[in-house]
Amino acid sequence: MSIIEFGYGHGKMTVEIEEKNLIASLMPRSEGEAAAEKEVVAKAMASPIGTQKLREIISSGQSVAVVISDVTRPCPSYKILPSVLAELNGAGVKDEDILIVSGLGSHRKQTDAERERLVGAEVFRRVRVIDSDPEDCVQVGVSSHGTPFDVFRPVAEADVRVVIGNIDYHYFAGYSGGCKAIVPGVCTRATIERNHSMMLLDDARVGKADGNPVRADIEEILNYLSIDFMVNVILNEKKEIAAAVAGHPVRAHREGCAILDRVYKQYIDRLADIVIASPGGLPKDLNVYQTQKALDNAQWAVKDGGIIILVGECREGYGEATFAAWLSEANSPDELIDRIGREFRLGGHKAAAIAKVTKKADVYLVSSLPKEMAEKLYVTPFDDLQTAYNAALAKMEKEKGEPAGVYCMTVGGTTLPCFREKEHE
Repeated sequence: MSIIEFGYGHGKMTVEIEEKNLIASLMPRSEGEAAAEKEVVAKAMASPIGTQKLREIISSGQSVAVVISDVTRPCPSYKILPSVLAELNGAGVKDEDILIVSGLGSHRKQTDAERERLVGAEVFRRVRVIDSDPEDCVQVGVSSHGTPFDVFRPVAEADVRVVIGNIDYHYFAGYSGGCKAIVPGVCTRATIERNHSMMLLDDARVGKADGNPVRADIEEILNYLSIDFMVNVILNEKKEIAAAVAGHPVRAHREGCAILDRVYKQYIDRLADIVIASPGGLPKDLNVYQTQKALDNAQWAVKDGGIIILVGECREGYGEATFAAWLSEANSPDELIDRIGREFRLGGHKAAAIAKVTKKADVYLVSSLPKEMAEKLYVTPFDDLQTAYNAALAKMEKEKGEPAGVYCMTVGGTTLPCFREKEHE
């Protein structure tokens, strides 16, 4: 009997699985002996890819906008910012000429306490920290796809732009990180909707950066606005910094994607009857809008007609107004899928993505959502993981007449299963 732990909010849930059922726990691979997080960041910044060192890029008296992630992302900006600020100060830039902007994208505004937690108490005391504001943007250009690059004015008007983030898999932009800090991080809803509308194209898929139309559109921002330096990190399953890349926002980003693949891309030679997946607890299971990413990855490991058990607390409910509205207005998954094809709306795209997975497999959701809210997602609600698993096991083994195979994905928002047929010798 194996006991598997899944992150859930600030805590965890466990499930007991018999050995005859457990195919594997799809876990990150080690990149070797772990180094101190500060050293990992410092080493990356000392050997930037495709650019000079940060202190060689900037001059005293210039204004600097440093764009970081918001509370819905696990990026430990407070561990990265001290090295960035030291470089800036070392080049003669004063703290009062630095502005840290938390890129909200389409997410809610944050509290002062949340902003302080993102950057750390010392940095919060020294440097001004604000949220991006979609009502105060300036258009710097229009992409070849027609995406208006409406960028938060203080970021657009800064002399130098530095972006900080973490690289994860993204279900239609391929990967997070890189230029995504700007687009959609500090842009308007119109920018985000136009860019995200390409998620319906075949090449807009998880784990694909080059040749991905969504990612290519995002990176066209560089034709109109410089991103002068990037620091991106890859986190381990404990949300610690395992690797870092720095420098050019495309060249260094691709190196980071390759590191992510080595650690988190999991090749499998069979699909499971049941997949249990969790994004790993807070902040990734803050709401359904964020928890969905683990569901999207889990679909690549489950058989058609199988069951995905999604484990996410979702303490803030659905997490986005349009997403909630589309769910309330729909009567079936097919309605959501049809609607996104006719009328692309940010938020609605997430409802359609969940609907597509429910057409492939039954989804059992272990969360704190009220039953009626969960059912509007076209999932079966549970408040206990073991109960959900027992129900899934009984259903699948009754249908199969034999033991059901199970995968566990405890870092489901980042782990990417890649199915391949066994090679015949």
